[in-house]
Amino acid sequence: MRKSTLLCAVSLAAVLASPAAAQELTIGIAAEPSALDPHYHNLGPNNAMRRHIFESLVLTDENQRLHPGLASSYEPLDETTWQFKLREGVTFHDGSPFTAKDVIYTVCRVPTVENSPSSFTVYTKAIAGMEAKDPHTLIITTDGPYPLLPNELASWGVLSATANGVTGDIGFSRDGCTGIDSYPKTEAFNSGEAAIGTGMYKFGEYTRGEKIVFERNEDYWGDKAEWATVTFRPITADGPRVAALLAGDVDMIDNPPLQDLERIRSEGFQVSQGLSNRVIYLHMDHEQEPTPGVTGTDKNPFKDVRVRQAVSMAINRDAIVERIMGGVAVPAGELLPPGMFGSSPDAKATPYDPDAAKKLLAEAGYPDGFGLTIGSPNDRYINDAQVTQAVAQMLTRIGIETQVDAVTASTFFARRNKFEFSMYLAGWGSATGEMSSPLRALIATKDKDKGYGGTNAGRYSNPDLDALIDKALATVDDDKREAILQEASKLAMDDFAILPLHFEVTPWAFRKGITYVPRADQYTLATGVKPAS
Repeated sequence: MRKSTLLCAVSLAAVLASPAAAQELTIGIAAEPSALDPHYHNLGPNNAMRRHIFESLVLTDENQRLHPGLASSYEPLDETTWQFKLREGVTFHDGSPFTAKDVIYTVCRVPTVENSPSSFTVYTKAIAGMEAKDPHTLIITTDGPYPLLPNELASWGVLSATANGVTGDIGFSRDGCTGIDSYPKTEAFNSGEAAIGTGMYKFGEYTRGEKIVFERNEDYWGDKAEWATVTFRPITADGPRVAALLAGDVDMIDNPPLQDLERIRSEGFQVSQGLSNRVIYLHMDHEQEPTPGVTGTDKNPFKDVRVRQAVSMAINRDAIVERIMGGVAVPAGELLPPGMFGSSPDAKATPYDPDAAKKLLAEAGYPDGFGLTIGSPNDRYINDAQVTQAVAQMLTRIGIETQVDAVTASTFFARRNKFEFSMYLAGWGSATGEMSSPLRALIATKDKDKGYGGTNAGRYSNPDLDALIDKALATVDDDKREAILQEASKLAMDDFAILPLHFEVTPWAFRKGITYVPRADQYTLATGVKPAS
């Protein structure tokens, strides 16, 4: 009898420890999404969180390679027409079936989102027409050849037309769709009322600043979720986030401080890290004269390419990587890491040469330098304020007396968008995984109709660069498009339009018994957390 009892106890323990019995997962996140509305804010934390509830026609893996999502297959029928075969048997969380009408409804809603800080229209502007041939066949047309359409469809999540009150047919038009009386407000997603998707998880609870809870979607069309309940806890301060992991209050955290990685490992926890597509860069005011934040001259020094080059040469990127980033970063010579689509294999970071930088300043008419204040967030990127302080010290050594204005991310972005900085530090992650993303967002001439320059707060403008981006986005042949993007990147780097500093290497820390594969897009996804085999 005793032997039988012991065997039962061992068997029960084995079952409880098995992946099938995994029930709850708690993740401490460094940055809280600004909303659960999947179309409100094109921001990393928002984009990561929406993937649990709202899915895309096309999905991306940890290396940003495309694979079928809600579309089981897709193909171009001609240079301006794409056909998407939609996955059958998929239902939304309310039980309504997924059809082509839901995709059309979603594209209609994107430009209507109120008070969006960063709109998703950049990923829908290319769509000229949409037609549902049948419930599971969608035809999308563009004005011209547009090879990035599948990449861009991976950037936004699909809503249910039925769950949002649409009963009849929808007619798509860029000027305004027909058959839709109203769209859900952002607040309806935060409350859960409109948080109805097809994803692996359902909305459970959202208390701003405290927790976001998801429940397993038992009717999910794909592989079942590993966890019955997932709780995301926003813990923005580094110390408390690490303490929560070490105390067992959370199972996993993102962005553990680099200086704490050794301690975390020594305490028996695991660390996973990988090269991200996020570039940390300096942007400069290319337009205003005089420019705010510069003293000692009435001119805007950054309009002179020699000054921009001098600034770049004054920065010791290797030192920043080693001393500030603890070796967990890679110096950047352009806006996308090596090996990604459109990056140049021979792109190198600007060599550190302060003496040559001083000579360039003198040639540009600033032998005694000038004063400068750099704007920076202090809680958005890995060691962002420390990196900016290091840059300030390096610029001061060549005669540009530099101070730092570091503030919280929300304050920084609001001020940046009002053009209050002559120079600022920020970061960009390529949503599409190719060079066109940073080129058209950060340094293309601002053009709302094209969706160019949405994050070009330096207001750099170069018609030659714009023409190359146009050409690349109209070239369907991958090899030819990549060559054009490489040419465009070289043109921008030779003009020092923007100054890339380094690519972040992103770490995650977690308890034993689970695994997580690093993602190039830096997203922290419960869908990627697996029980260790």
